[in-house]
Amino acid sequence: MFSKRLQISLLGLILAVSSFGQNSDWYNKDLKADGALGVSVNRAYETFGDNARKKVIVAVIDSGIDIEHPDLKDNIWVNEDEIPGNGIDDDNNGYIDDIHGWNFLGGPNGANVIAETYGEVRHFRALREKFASKDTTQLTGADEEEFAKMKKMKASILKKSNKAKEELDAISGFDQTLTQIKMILGQAIGKGPWTKEMLESLESGEEHVVSARDLMIKLLDNGFVDEEYQEYREYFYTRHHYHFNIDYDPRDIIGDDPKDPYEKGYGNNDVFGGHADHGTHVAGIIGAVRDNGIGIDGVANDVALMALRAVPDGDEYDKDVANAILYAVENRAQVINMSFGKGYSPHKEAVDKAIQFAAENDVLIVHAAGNASVNIDEATHFPIRTYNSGEKAANWIEVGASDQIPNDLLLADFSNYGKMEVEVFAPGVDIYSTVPDDQYEVNSGTSMAAPVVAGVAATLRAYFPELTAVQVRAIIMESVQPYGKLKVRYPGQDKRSKKTKFRKLSGTGGIVSLYQAMKLASEKSQSQEYIARKD
Repeated sequence: MFSKRLQISLLGLILAVSSFGQNSDWYNKDLKADGALGVSVNRAYETFGDNARKKVIVAVIDSGIDIEHPDLKDNIWVNEDEIPGNGIDDDNNGYIDDIHGWNFLGGPNGANVIAETYGEVRHFRALREKFASKDTTQLTGADEEEFAKMKKMKASILKKSNKAKEELDAISGFDQTLTQIKMILGQAIGKGPWTKEMLESLESGEEHVVSARDLMIKLLDNGFVDEEYQEYREYFYTRHHYHFNIDYDPRDIIGDDPKDPYEKGYGNNDVFGGHADHGTHVAGIIGAVRDNGIGIDGVANDVALMALRAVPDGDEYDKDVANAILYAVENRAQVINMSFGKGYSPHKEAVDKAIQFAAENDVLIVHAAGNASVNIDEATHFPIRTYNSGEKAANWIEVGASDQIPNDLLLADFSNYGKMEVEVFAPGVDIYSTVPDDQYEVNSGTSMAAPVVAGVAATLRAYFPELTAVQVRAIIMESVQPYGKLKVRYPGQDKRSKKTKFRKLSGTGGIVSLYQAMKLASEKSQSQEYIARKD
């Protein structure tokens, strides 16, 4: 009916979720007090109290945010200089009615880009356009090499697209059967989801109802979860029809010139944008309202979340990332969270300028290291803190993902790593946070680890506003919980693989700690010499 690979992944997810329930907010916890290697958020607030001296704006550059979520809405940034709904750019910042941020993936008529191609596809199209008017039989030198590269890229893209289609074709029969089962059971006992107990109690003299019941019980016995199956199906559908479709280009929806990396004035103010699951989850980790009796507690208490939609389902455009950074800085954000990345950056210089602008204006950028289980000292994961000049941005912190227990599995199996490029690790496995429609969900990724660190940074800047972005970065790194000597598995390897010391996988060899960072910041802030420094 469906692949063994799917059965295993679904069963694994069920087991992960069932074990997760005991520690739904483990990233806030303390190892000694709670048995989970979180970042000691609760301990920090118990020790330092509610003594924040300002509210810190954190820009969330992501897929969008559900700003009406009950666990977020009181912590959503409001542009006080803009009058809602009057169709006028009241604050003259180039964006009309930007009350809670901006959507760089939206069109003037309210439509939104949801899915996008990967950078590999867009790079291929650029090369195809370049050679369209040339006699490719007469190419020499660099042109000949680039044309050969283009042909290899096309073959690679088509292979990935066709593989996704094969997966879709393989499950098409099961998909039809599942639809029929749902229809029959829906008529017999009401809309699902159904538990095994509910199904076993269903009695019917109709053969088709009994058959549907028995098939669904077998599916449940094999670890089937309908929601995860639909995600599995959607994953391959999107890869085939959008990510690796060389003829798909939704940029016309926006109406900008994608070749101009410095263009401004496009987009709209719909910061939800129709596909805000990822961004809403990230936002909740940073700043879900604490102690409100519902849902979760975010890391940061005194925070205003600025919603900047620039990340589609696919690879983001450099110009959107650059413009989102510029918007955040110009509108007084002090921390920017960027839980995204890609393999191509054709307009890196535009992103570099935006990062430099953030550095000049004392804004800290927190970036997720990526989920490919690779060493990003060797495999570049854009955007990066190294400018084209070779200089490194001093206001940038790169974050990998860690798990709950300090054993050989401390480093998340999916996390990228790198002694030179990754500074710290933070909780990123089985993280429970907000998603649209007033819901909550468990997700894993460095996308979850970065906002933990962004929340830590925001808290430091709220309690110690005299500290610069560079100093906050240094304090976070200097105050990590040290596990450098611990031997861990390399991400993506099985238990028989060679292990390495944790310190070899990042610059600090440690896990971020809000408690330790607050303690160190308290000591540093009492030194007039330290405060007078800007590095």
